[in-house]
Amino acid sequence: MKLRSKKAMTSMVAAILATGAVPPVLMSGLLVAGLLIAPPAQAQNIGQRVVIGIVTDPSGNLVNGATVFLKDLKSKTIRSYNTDATGKFRFTQVNMGEDHELWAEKDTHKSAVKTVSEWDARKEFETELKLK
Repeated sequence: MKLRSKKAMTSMVAAILATGAVPPVLMSGLLVAGLLIAPPAQAQNIGQRVVIGIVTDPSGNLVNGATVFLKDLKSKTIRSYNTDATGKFRFTQVNMGEDHELWAEKDTHKSAVKTVSEWDARKEFETELKLK
């Protein structure tokens, strides 16, 4: 491979930036020079996840019959689940490419709202929701 001068490389880079295209002839020279820039990072969270957890009262006891809400922040749809006798909840087929809010309520008590982020790569998101 023929080595190019710094001035020649600067001219090539300027031409590429001006046109937005990389001519095939220049491709190998730019790769060797390390001048090609990687595309911006994209979220790799494609598919579905499971959101599971427990609901506890202020004393730390498991809460049976609490309603847990999962809100898709893009579509604004809300799913709900009532905890079982062991205070557990489970949402399946939760889109990993969207942000969600998660909270629990029972009677006059409500937990803090937690975010299930699209940037979280876990296929199984597990948490505890504490009623106040």
